[in-house]
Amino acid sequence: MMYGAGDVRVENIPDARIIEPTDALVSITRACICGSDLWPYKKMEHDDAGRSMGHELIGIVEAIGADVVKVKRGDLVVAPFAFSDGTCIFCREGLHTSCVHGSFFGANGIGGAQAEAVLVPQADGTLVVLPVGKDDALMPSLLTLSDVMGTGHHAAVSAKAGPGKAVAVVGDGAVGLCGVIAARRLGADQIIVLGRHPDRIALAKEFGATDIVSERGDTAVARVRELTHGLGVHSALECVGLEQSTLTALRIVRPGGAVGRVGVPQGDSLPAAQPTFYNNVSVAGGPAPVRAYIEELLPDVLEGTIEPGRVFDRIVNIDGVPDGYRAMNERRSIKVMVKF
Repeated sequence: MMYGAGDVRVENIPDARIIEPTDALVSITRACICGSDLWPYKKMEHDDAGRSMGHELIGIVEAIGADVVKVKRGDLVVAPFAFSDGTCIFCREGLHTSCVHGSFFGANGIGGAQAEAVLVPQADGTLVVLPVGKDDALMPSLLTLSDVMGTGHHAAVSAKAGPGKAVAVVGDGAVGLCGVIAARRLGADQIIVLGRHPDRIALAKEFGATDIVSERGDTAVARVRELTHGLGVHSALECVGLEQSTLTALRIVRPGGAVGRVGVPQGDSLPAAQPTFYNNVSVAGGPAPVRAYIEELLPDVLEGTIEPGRVFDRIVNIDGVPDGYRAMNERRSIKVMVKF
């Protein structure tokens, strides 16, 4: 539970229980702390009621509502960070985060996933059964399918990354690193990472980054253009959400290029409106419809073709979650896994 900036506590709350016939109750075996959880950790005003945190999970189905038919008790499942019915007009269009019957874990009265158990609404449309045991060595990579791998992939898809393209990834957090995996998986020829943390840069190179830009602001833009023969990149993946990172992403794209925005915006305005307009730069992205991508990415994880679970560099139990927040906030950890 988060009660304000820097104030995360582990508490006992009433047990989750089946409410609607489309619900499932999932006992969580793996969860994690997301980079987006750090925004309230930095800025949230005190709230006496507290906020239930977490939205990434793997777990075992303990109970199902009367209308649930696609999962059963005992199934090991992964859940995307947004639940959805899988049948509405937006789900059918692949935009599960806009489901007319959906929402997000840890919001609108639904508990968060940094917990021993969670209620999963719209279970049939949300949960994906995993064909492995609960302690399989692939658990870290499978857990990334709940958010960061799907979000990095969404950034790459939104930015139209592909064969023959030069791609820049703005941000070296877990989503940015998964964006490197996604860009390489989609066939990008050149992958430039804008980041400055040595451990993350080393991992980015192992994931397929061809160039590193550690500068910021005008110097970073000039360096990216130097690396792309003065033209800029075809695709920029904005994986931070700050005004400066967004501006950088928009400024390093070549005419006719595209920006994929997946960093949760910390402001209400989009900078560089004039140059992006006159250069025909496309801007797309948003909360990743992770559920739409799981079936595509799951085989590559199971086969070991991609290893996004390497972004986890710290494992804690539930009592270690507050320290996990501190470690990520202080950049002592890329991403923290919670193991039950």
